[in-house]
Amino acid sequence: MTRYTEDHEWLEEEDGIVTVGITAHAAEQLGDIVFIELPAVGAEVKKGDQVATIESVKAASDILAPLDGEIVEINETIVENPALVNEDPTGEGWFFRMKIEDPALLEEFLDEDAYRELTE
Repeated sequence: MTRYTEDHEWLEEEDGIVTVGITAHAAEQLGDIVFIELPAVGAEVKKGDQVATIESVKAASDILAPLDGEIVEINETIVENPALVNEDPTGEGWFFRMKIEDPALLEEFLDEDAYRELTE
């Protein structure tokens, strides 16, 4: 089940690994994305740490770690082709994957209905 943060990130968990990206709403608000900086694989992060930066023609924005964990994979494809995030934000445009201790913590985040309410 996909969960959402109030900062317009989506989270998808499988076997203790959470894939993190930005929502279609966030990609639309940012406009054409021109640069992405991702965290280092192996980095230990705490909830709320700045872990990635996005620059668009309109603004710069930070991605914050949604949970404590370790970065286990990054999506090099979006570094080379930032427009992919605009084209497919909830698919091929994911940002990073992190290993977390307690997947039950994802219950604290918004479900799809609550996120839709937030963005309307």
